[in-house]
Amino acid sequence: MATTASLPAGIPETHPAVAIVAVRKPLQIISVPTEAPGVGEVLVHVLWTSSTPLDLHKADGGLLVTPGKPTVQGGSLAGTVAALGPEDPTLPDRRQLQVGDKVFGFAHRSEREAGFQTYLTTSAYMLSKLPPNLTLSQAVAVPTNLITAFHAITNDLGLALPWPVPATGWSPPPSVADKPILVWGAASSVGFYALQVFRHWGYRNVTAVASAKHHAELTKLGAAACFDYHSPDVAEQILAAASPEGSAAAEPRIPFILDCIGSRDGSLRPLTKIAERGSKVAVMLPVIDVHASADVLPEYEMDMSRVLAGEWDEGVELIGTRTHNFLNNTFFRDYLQTEIVPTLLEQGVIQPNRLRIVEGKTLLERAQNALGLLRERAPSGEKLVWRVADEE
Repeated sequence: MATTASLPAGIPETHPAVAIVAVRKPLQIISVPTEAPGVGEVLVHVLWTSSTPLDLHKADGGLLVTPGKPTVQGGSLAGTVAALGPEDPTLPDRRQLQVGDKVFGFAHRSEREAGFQTYLTTSAYMLSKLPPNLTLSQAVAVPTNLITAFHAITNDLGLALPWPVPATGWSPPPSVADKPILVWGAASSVGFYALQVFRHWGYRNVTAVASAKHHAELTKLGAAACFDYHSPDVAEQILAAASPEGSAAAEPRIPFILDCIGSRDGSLRPLTKIAERGSKVAVMLPVIDVHASADVLPEYEMDMSRVLAGEWDEGVELIGTRTHNFLNNTFFRDYLQTEIVPTLLEQGVIQPNRLRIVEGKTLLERAQNALGLLRERAPSGEKLVWRVADEE
């Protein structure tokens, strides 16, 4: 929302931002205008951000990047409220935010609210107030991937996550609570939060697929069984555990599958052996046909109908998870970041990822170092977070 309102005293008219200037080229710092918040908006002084595979897809694959135009990056933020615009009377205002409050969030609709810059302007409903039991660096690791888990579970798999959860707890109908759910890439950031969400909402039969070194932790997070994707017969192991030999197969043995990796050969090809007629398979987009490296250009696919065409059983429903569409759910728009996310964190229902702090002497160096770690596929069961503004 453009605004002609003036900035408060002490707020700079321009500020530094990390930008992609060309695909596969080093990131650069550019100067961008600091926008005063309009109706229902908040100006945030950004102190921390986190990196996701989407940052790599943009920088190395040109995904969602306009050629020839510098593109400011970043979908997550944590910082302090620098200014508040007038309240929007058409939306619930449950934040009670004040200038100076610590906030965090997932914002992605335009460069004015991108996280890799020292100030950003976004809608109040894109922010969570920091719970007292977390630091900003811990909190910034949460919203992008937790919101992705909520959206994929409800919108793509069609499973219920009612809010608020009654004091006595909520359980899905017995016919659903024990249905098998498979989370491939359960040690990824999305998988890490999906397991915790399933556990809290009473889904009891969740199988996790991840490297064996993560199995003990994933069991604590709610996985009923764990399998190692390195095993050459992992698909056969999973199906045998889901439906012992001789049992009836009127329904798919695993009706709900969440692929948190979205790799054509790494996750989807094994899943063609697991998904059966009636299975729903929600896949993180873009599907990675070829992974980026220092010497190799990435290749992506956004059309699920073209992913391993002819290798899936007839009747398998493939859904590409588009997290940014969570705002189409007006309840999630109004309450997911303002109420649900911070409440779950304050109550300890959701534990943040293990962090990997990316160091660097400057904003640009930290951003470039984080991108390099993504390119190397270095993170394993951890979230890359790094400092944006050096001053509080």
